[in-house]
Amino acid sequence: MYPYLKVFALSAALVLPAAVSAQDDHQDDRRNEQQNRRYEDRGHHDFHEWNPGEEQTYRRYLQENRMRYRDFAKANRREQNNYWNWRHSHPDDDRR
Repeated sequence: MYPYLKVFALSAALVLPAAVSAQDDHQDDRRNEQQNRRYEDRGHHDFHEWNPGEEQTYRRYLQENRMRYRDFAKANRREQNNYWNWRHSHPDDDRR
């Protein structure tokens, strides 16, 4: 019985770090996917890439309109369209 316990402990010691590393990589991939998502702006017939700069502009929009933060991906279509309308009237070179 004791030799099997050694084999099991050694196997766990070798497999566990790889499993934890794979899980961390998957979480990083999901985080990057959320940050670099593309959204269609149907009202203006174009697409916008969601990146850290767009996130910053979105937070500025919420602040200027005295709205609480809500993840853009979870906002309903009307809320997203309101943002895109505001966004088209506030180009990137207008940032503070």
